[in-house]
Amino acid sequence: MSAGAHTPPAAGTASITPVVVRLKLSLLRNGLRQSGGRRAAYITSAVVALLFAALQLTGFLALRGHAHIASVSVLAAAVLALGWAVMPLFFPGGDETLDPTRLVMLPLRPRPLVRALLAASLVGIGPLFTVLLLVGCVVSVAHGAAAYAVAVLSLALALLVCVALARAVAAANIRLLTSRKGRDLAVLSGLVIAIGAQLVNFGMQRLGSAGLAQLEPAREVLQWVPPASAVAAVDATSRGSYGIAAAQLALTAAALVVLLGLWARSLTRLMTSPDASTLQPADAAVRERSRSGGLARLLPAGRTGTVMERSLRYVWRDPKTKAAWVTSLAIGLIVPVFNALQGTGSPYFACFAAGMLGIQMYNQFGQDTSAFWMVALTISTPRDAYVELRGRALALLLITLPYATLVTVVTTALLGGWTRLPEVLGLSFALLGAMLATGAWTSARFPYSIPQEGYKNVAPGQAGLAWISIFGGMVAAALLCSPVIALLIWANVSANGHTWVWLLLPTGAAYGAALTFLGLRLAAPRTAARLPEILTAVSKG
Repeated sequence: MSAGAHTPPAAGTASITPVVVRLKLSLLRNGLRQSGGRRAAYITSAVVALLFAALQLTGFLALRGHAHIASVSVLAAAVLALGWAVMPLFFPGGDETLDPTRLVMLPLRPRPLVRALLAASLVGIGPLFTVLLLVGCVVSVAHGAAAYAVAVLSLALALLVCVALARAVAAANIRLLTSRKGRDLAVLSGLVIAIGAQLVNFGMQRLGSAGLAQLEPAREVLQWVPPASAVAAVDATSRGSYGIAAAQLALTAAALVVLLGLWARSLTRLMTSPDASTLQPADAAVRERSRSGGLARLLPAGRTGTVMERSLRYVWRDPKTKAAWVTSLAIGLIVPVFNALQGTGSPYFACFAAGMLGIQMYNQFGQDTSAFWMVALTISTPRDAYVELRGRALALLLITLPYATLVTVVTTALLGGWTRLPEVLGLSFALLGAMLATGAWTSARFPYSIPQEGYKNVAPGQAGLAWISIFGGMVAAALLCSPVIALLIWANVSANGHTWVWLLLPTGAAYGAALTFLGLRLAAPRTAARLPEILTAVSKG
């Protein structure tokens, strides 16, 4: 080859970081161009997020100099990192660049790709929100020139750790997240939000009664957990503990290196291994069949057992049904127990568990979606409809009865109100029976469709039916429980009523069973007569 011949540059010498950053910007711009509604939603969410971040920043600055501001800042950084870790699991479609499998056909090496994707991850509302929050965390504890210098480094390290954590989690689970089952996991975000709201409410009430000093034990632990350790390093520098600050900064930097290494390793595996996430091993299929046979043997014979098994399988396998059940189970326990722990609760709060699970009886046929036509083919008489509804109610009772009993026992134990256990259990059983009765009737009278994709639980145009079905049924259930409520009030206010309080348990159980039987009997003829309308309504989604 002659000396003047042109030599092409070696592959991989050019940086791909600018290209990936421009790709991220193009994806954002093109997404906003798709429709005015999407553009308005993005702008609204951006304004709300940034406004919230600005208020948080203002709050941190206002608390500057407070005796326990370090605890608040360290805890806020830890919660922020937790949010970055879990958000990709529930909203994998929120950022198209979270899916590195789209780049596997390109001649890219994992380590340059890590650098490029890390830079692209710093573009968007989330990173800006994080920066504003972290600025408040570090500035609120910084005092002196040395602390401000450390604050700049801590801010950069904390931001990079948050982003790398989110990317490492997403890359490790991307095969699952981009599959059908993985996308359906996003419906569980409602459960996380519900539980998180209760935890925040519980924490705020504790802080309101005991003050910010309650956060000190948490700070002692979290100050050594990255990226909260970066914020703690600023506080340590302000106090003159330079050795501790250096150790906390080194720990944060080490965590960043480890996360980037794990991320690169996940990218290497994604680019070199086949996708077998949807393959089920033969032995797993055998185990699944054996479990099915075991469940069937425990249930009644005939159509009742078949309906119960189908309903229980929906609870276990269908993402939206599972999410609804898990959310009801969690909230039904959290509300009475958390109030009992705070000393502000009542044993009657345990009825919340029966109420939350009783809602699962509403819109029974809508939960089947378009598959209901297979069930409709087997219903030709009111007797068939009655057996179908009875099987669904028994499947719900199989979970609800022991659960409501457990929540009631735990709540009364925490409050020390064992003498009220019979009456609370009786009221719970009566409420559950009333909700099963009204749920069966409204399922036939006001059915609506539940979309399988996305986060909506009601098909467009059917919101009115959903409101009538659920809230109308709940009001009717409360009215049906009025005799038991009146008997309970009499037993508690009458001079001799306390000697008969124990009768509320069998009375409530018998009354609930009678309501369930009557509700199923009344709903069966209507179900059989309205099968075409029901099928049309539940198939719209």
